[in-house]
This record gives sequence, C-alpha cells and structure tokens, in this order.
Amino acid sequence: MEIIKSILLGIVQGLTEFLPISSSGHLEIFKVILGFEIGLNNNILFTLILHLATSFSVIVVYWIDIKKIFKSVFSLKKDENTYFFSLILISIFPAGIVGFFFEEKISNLFDGNIILVGSMLLLTSIILFISDFKIKTTNKLDYVKSFFVGVSQALAIIPGISRSGLTICSSVLMGVNRELAAKFSFLMVLPIIFGSFLKILIFDEIIFNQEIISSYVFGFLSAFISGIFACKWMIVIVKKSKMKYFSLYCLAVGLICIFFSL
Repeated sequence: MEIIKSILLGIVQGLTEFLPISSSGHLEIFKVILGFEIGLNNNILFTLILHLATSFSVIVVYWIDIKKIFKSVFSLKKDENTYFFSLILISIFPAGIVGFFFEEKISNLFDGNIILVGSMLLLTSIILFISDFKIKTTNKLDYVKSFFVGVSQALAIIPGISRSGLTICSSVLMGVNRELAAKFSFLMVLPIIFGSFLKILIFDEIIFNQEIISSYVFGFLSAFISGIFACKWMIVIVKKSKMKYFSLYCLAVGLICIFFSL
C-alpha cells in the first residue's frame, strides 16, 4: 500500500515541480489525504528524493544545453555558456544559505499544516496572475537579476509557494525573455537539489529499511517520468503567457485547504 502511495506522490511531485502550483505544497496536501507516514526524518528524505528525481528530468530535457555549458566551463572558454553558468552560481547563494540553515525548520513548521500551505498557495496565485501582464521582455539576464531570482528561489522553500512559478515570474517581471526565464529557473535548481541531498545524507541520521527503500525507488521513478512531460509542457505554457490559469487553480486549492482546515 505504501508503494502505491509513493507512486502517486511521485506523480504529484513530477507534475507540480514544473507547473507553477507548488510541488512542496501539493506533497503536504496529498500526504495528509493519503495518510502517508514514514517518520519525520525519512519523510524529509523522501521529499528530497522526489525533488532529486525531477532534477534528473531537467537534465534529460536540457541535456544539450547542459553539455554545452560544461564543455565551455571545463575548456575555460569565455562565452555565453560560461556566463550563464556564472549567473547560476550567483543565484544559488540565497537559497543555499536559507536551505542549509532553515530548510528542516521550515519543513517541520509546515508538515501537515494545511492552513499555512493554503495561505502560501494564495500568495502564489497573486504572483502568477500579475506576471501575465508583463508584455515587454528582453533576452537580457545579468548578475543583479540572477541574484534576485535566487532570492525568490530561497522564498520558495516555504511549502505552498511555487518555486518554478516564483522564479519564472520574478524573471519575467524584471524583463527577462520568457523562454530564457524558464530555462534559467529549471537549471538553477540543480545545484540546490544535489547539495540538499548530500547535506541530508551527511548531517542527518537516516534509518533505512527494505520497505522504505522500495517506496523511495518507486516514488523516484514516477516523479522522474512525469517530470519529463511536465517540464516540456511548462516551457510551452511560459512562452504563451498562460500563467493566469494556474493562478486560478492555486486560488481555488488554497481556499479549499483553508476552508476544510478551519
């Protein structure tokens, strides 16, 4: 039964990681609905493994771009790929600091607290709605903009605030081209996810057993496969400025969460 729940949660993570509706918020909602309980530390690790799976989805979708970036970096070329890589490095500082020192505290605060998750979904709804009204965008992404996008990624550690939604919308509102905003949003999270995974393995005490490992594997696979489709779909959505529809979705889910939790 736990394996089926893990598969369902993996699908939820795969879809909501890229669609601007908050993967962490939806995971908390569905954990409550499904009654998914594996202990606090392992619960955090399970969530992180699902995020790791969607990171591999990004690698699959942007494999050509990633190869170009690493080829330029390791050959010490000064081109657009190394510049893009430097922008990613700048963007990870805010989320890296917040994640290292406060991620577990924030996760514990929101664990099963659907009212708080619903409130953050309402905030996500507002941000998504506003971004669709930004018409003039350019291809420019500089160090200052990348840092502020990194700040928005740090804020998205809070369950209910969409990481992809907030980072893409903040880029667009600063005038960045929508397609570039999506690409930057999806690639900038990779160092954070892999870093968080190493952190929890090194510093946290995790007890494994066979049942939990099976749940991790099936959750990972379902998140990875669904994530590939959702990532490609989200790229199309961003290009067409259709964020307002997800704004309405977040508004509805947020209100429902708050209503049924009172």
